[in-house]
Amino acid sequence: MRMPRRGLVIQARTRWLLVGLALLFSLVLLMYLLECAPQTDGNGSLPGVVGESMGKEYYQALLQEQEEHYQNRATSLKRQIAQLKQELQEMSDKLKSLQEKKSPKVNGMNYQGTKEQTSNDLLEFLHSQIDKAEVSVGAKLPSEYGVIPFESFTSMKVFQLEMGLTRHPEEKPVRKDKRDELVEVIEAGLEVINNPDEEDGQEEDDGVGDRQLYSENDFIEGYYRTERDKGTQYELFYKKMDGMEYRHVTLFRPFGPLMKVKSETVDISRSIINVIVPLAGRTEAFAQFMQNFRDVCIHQDKRVHLTVVYFGQDGLSEVKSILESVARETDFHNYTLVSLNEEFNRGRGLDMGARAWEKGEVLMFFCDVDVYFTAEFLNSCRLNAEPGTKVFYPVVFSLYNPAIVYANQDIPPPVEQQLVHKKDSGFWRDFGFGMTCQYRTDFLTVGGFDLEVKGWGGEDVHLYRKYLHGELMVIRTPVPGLFHLWHEKHCADELTPEQYRMCIQSKAMNEASHSHLGMLVFREEIEAHLRKQAYRTNSEAAP
Repeated sequence: MRMPRRGLVIQARTRWLLVGLALLFSLVLLMYLLECAPQTDGNGSLPGVVGESMGKEYYQALLQEQEEHYQNRATSLKRQIAQLKQELQEMSDKLKSLQEKKSPKVNGMNYQGTKEQTSNDLLEFLHSQIDKAEVSVGAKLPSEYGVIPFESFTSMKVFQLEMGLTRHPEEKPVRKDKRDELVEVIEAGLEVINNPDEEDGQEEDDGVGDRQLYSENDFIEGYYRTERDKGTQYELFYKKMDGMEYRHVTLFRPFGPLMKVKSETVDISRSIINVIVPLAGRTEAFAQFMQNFRDVCIHQDKRVHLTVVYFGQDGLSEVKSILESVARETDFHNYTLVSLNEEFNRGRGLDMGARAWEKGEVLMFFCDVDVYFTAEFLNSCRLNAEPGTKVFYPVVFSLYNPAIVYANQDIPPPVEQQLVHKKDSGFWRDFGFGMTCQYRTDFLTVGGFDLEVKGWGGEDVHLYRKYLHGELMVIRTPVPGLFHLWHEKHCADELTPEQYRMCIQSKAMNEASHSHLGMLVFREEIEAHLRKQAYRTNSEAAP
């Protein structure tokens, strides 16, 4: 009687597995039909203001963008179908193993047990790759050159540091594998958010009907970097249009399938940023800075405190007048002016600004008067700094001399129109570490700046190295909303040889792109060539 009963059990399991296979295949087919069906919601009109005159190029660009989006979506669906086919094959293999009367053995060991052990070993190895990588905790590094920087991306563009002679600081991913990779990562993050595990901290009674679902349109920005011996880390941020709550997903690809590291909700609605600006003279630049501060921080963000540390007496009254004028016009009083009657020292100024805050913990943004930032950058600042865990060192896009960049125009365009990421307009200042977002307690814990450093440069590198030698994680990535405006630079004779070399290097790189500098160097040769060409043309035209 035992044999028939075993046969009945196997037959019952076989029937249930066949039913499961049929249901899964039907689900795959239904998903494919739903995704590929054309939308008929009646909102097919092209965006834009009614009556606005839009040229042929605009519609072609719009159609191309939509075509790229649907191609990426189709590729993603094909990938999902392939994964589901693989799962069907695995279920089919399990079905075959149940239908066998006897389990085959390999060298006296049960084959199923061997397969499970292999899977467990592989999973253990993949998790060990995550533990070795700098994902959850920082790694102690010997110097500032040991950091592996992130590259940032949105759903349409990648902002990259390593350009060479063919790549651009901002571009669409040209290679298909890179496009597919980023699309897959964004969708994997959505899968994690929309189908959370118990370990993600979601409330048990938070049913699917009550939970807010996210889509590709809710993706804000992401960062990725690859440790060559471990894998690729992805930091993804999603936000609903009408909310201030961000969803942060960390994924890691240990040279294999993507593995979720964590999924969390980040509420930045009450996160105040103390923008600290050291200053000496340069009142015209400060007036321009305050115009940007007014537009971004006062009118848009509204969660910012400004601390200005002013050195000396010359220009102090003008700075006070500018601050008081802004306060009267906007009813903004969240600012502090610290006056120091001594020689300018950037590190001391930032240190005094940090210590002048008396309201406990706060996120600080060390800024310069020549820096232009957007409201989106302030949110990136909040999302990438965490007390006791990580500090944010964004890479600034430094603009070239507008007199050279726009030499073919009568006057350079307004500053707002110069803020573009192009090879001839600027470069990623990856050798600069002055702009940073970090919490006050972390800054004080590592000892702050080296106040022995005098004058220009060096103090930011010393602070950066302190974090590299500690336990905190350093987030280093180019960000699209942070610009360094060009200004004429003077390298004082009082600087040390090392500071003077750094100053000259910065001055040379700030002036113009490689091609524009080449045009200046060979200007006489070019003008001689043009004269010869004009003379030859006139000679041929003469009777």
